[in-house]
Amino acid sequence: MKNAIAELDGDEMTRVLWAVIKEKLLEPFVDLKTEYYDLGLKSRDDSDDKITYAAADAIKRLGVGVKCATITSNAARVKEYNLKQLTRSPNGIIREELDGTVFRAPIMVKNIQCSVSNWKKPIVLGRHAYGDVYKNCEIKVPCAGKAELVFTSEDGTVVIRKTIQDMKGPGILQGIHNLDASIASFARASFEYALSTRQDVWFAAKDTISKTYDHRFKDIFAEVFEAEYRARFEEAGIEYFYTLIDDAVARVIRSEGGFIWACK
Repeated sequence: MKNAIAELDGDEMTRVLWAVIKEKLLEPFVDLKTEYYDLGLKSRDDSDDKITYAAADAIKRLGVGVKCATITSNAARVKEYNLKQLTRSPNGIIREELDGTVFRAPIMVKNIQCSVSNWKKPIVLGRHAYGDVYKNCEIKVPCAGKAELVFTSEDGTVVIRKTIQDMKGPGILQGIHNLDASIASFARASFEYALSTRQDVWFAAKDTISKTYDHRFKDIFAEVFEAEYRARFEEAGIEYFYTLIDDAVARVIRSEGGFIWACK
């Protein structure tokens, strides 16, 4: 093994299983070189999540990281582990730092039949892993009042204010965001994956309802495809198309599989 990889240990039985995997399946055959980061729940709490950011930096520096399953704390875990505070999702932090896209590709096994009989090939799901719910801001509203969305430019010269809702009573609010650069990175990751596996790319959102947020995803995907990938896709004999999420679900059920479904 020439270069080290980032080794991100996890929680509970994952720690036991990962140790066995290394001992039985890796170390007898590979001169395993790693930089070790303990992402167990207590370690993350003790370091105020600094260990998680250090692990993400190591992945960027080394190029490869192997992460075990981890626990994202909730109120019960805070009490069980005697934590100082609720900790963020380590997956969310790492994806945010890497500006990542998560691809999930199923392995087809001949003696296990698909629940949808006409699925003959794997359907790969590509999920944008930056922003949105992983980087959200939430408020539990205690009473009636006006909820607003406000943007102030860095120099203070631009202020945009919109009313979200005139709340008639208690409720909840959530603010999410994304960045043009990250959406473009998501598009490129999806298109590059498609070229490497020679699969079509489907992208779907709800731009008829979300005329700014979802529509921005649609526009950026189209711009990146036209400028950088159309010719390469035609040469590879694969295609990219956009459709509404409702239509995409219907198409998926009717399809034979064998494509990448990019999901925002």
